[in-house]
Amino acid sequence: MSLKEKVQKLPPSPGVYLMKDSLNSIIYVGKSKNLKSRVGSYFQNSKSHSPKVVKLVKNLKDFDYILTDTEFEAFILECKLIKEIKPIYNRLMKNPKSYSYVYINLNEEYPDITITQEPAKDNKTLCYGPYTSTNTIERAIEGIKECCRIQCSNNLRKGSSCLNYSLGLCIGMCLNDKNKEEYLKIMDKIIGLLKGSDKSIIELIENNMNAAAEKFDFENAAKYRDYFSAVNYLISSDKVVEYTRKNRNIALLEYLNDTTIKFFLLKGNKILFSEKYNLTDFKNLKPILKNNILSYFKNETSKDSIDIGKEEIDEAQIIYSYLKSKTNGCRHAVISESWLNSSMNSGIDKVLDKLI
Repeated sequence: MSLKEKVQKLPPSPGVYLMKDSLNSIIYVGKSKNLKSRVGSYFQNSKSHSPKVVKLVKNLKDFDYILTDTEFEAFILECKLIKEIKPIYNRLMKNPKSYSYVYINLNEEYPDITITQEPAKDNKTLCYGPYTSTNTIERAIEGIKECCRIQCSNNLRKGSSCLNYSLGLCIGMCLNDKNKEEYLKIMDKIIGLLKGSDKSIIELIENNMNAAAEKFDFENAAKYRDYFSAVNYLISSDKVVEYTRKNRNIALLEYLNDTTIKFFLLKGNKILFSEKYNLTDFKNLKPILKNNILSYFKNETSKDSIDIGKEEIDEAQIIYSYLKSKTNGCRHAVISESWLNSSMNSGIDKVLDKLI
């Protein structure tokens, strides 16, 4: 059977596909909500194919696939398989060592914002991340420092101005204590940006972008546009980590068809439970789902915060993006840990009434 014939027999269902070479080694893992359409697109003569896809197709000799009930499960399974198999054509989610964190060391006289590969262990060091794109984070920090004019090149702070001060890239914290105070205020704004409480820096970058465009200075406008995009990535990635840590217990429900649902229980970046149910037994469905919530979340209840590191960030990103999407039709609710007490389960009843 040729590959094109094999594609024709694929179901139009969610799942994961595994591309293989002549040695039967898996060289690429992908996912789709419609396997037949997605895998079939590789065998179409399309000029829109990237060089990577063109090379992949040349080396493609066979493929396998794994069906899932939902696109959500396909996302999670793809992530898991990429980390386990490390296919040569997959670049994202493959190597946790390529992930990075943003540090601000408050122990220093002049706290600086830097990038590192490991999370902070010092209580005096603010740590944000992990981030999956180190290049984007480097661009974001470059943009923040340039627009805030804190690119001081005088590391010893000898009381004389640095070269960047004469270029307008340094506010002059290398000169006197007054400018040092201004520098510390800027660092407070940067911390506010990373916490999501201060948007003044990203507004400054956007204003610089618009001002450059109005002057027909398209080179600088493009530069500030890239800064703006990178800083937005920085902020959105922090939202993923914060959301995952804050919303410990999540019930997710998807309708597979008019008579069947699939129910998930999520904690942090993990799926604790998933099961399909028939809506024809609607009368008994709510007590069953409630019992699952109490059983799984009670057993997993912990006062410890959920740690989201470089090994967990991809699944956390998938869950966050899927829950926030307005196109997949899923329904979800956060289950308060206070509701798990036997005297306060009425909150769970109300949540289930909205989900089903």
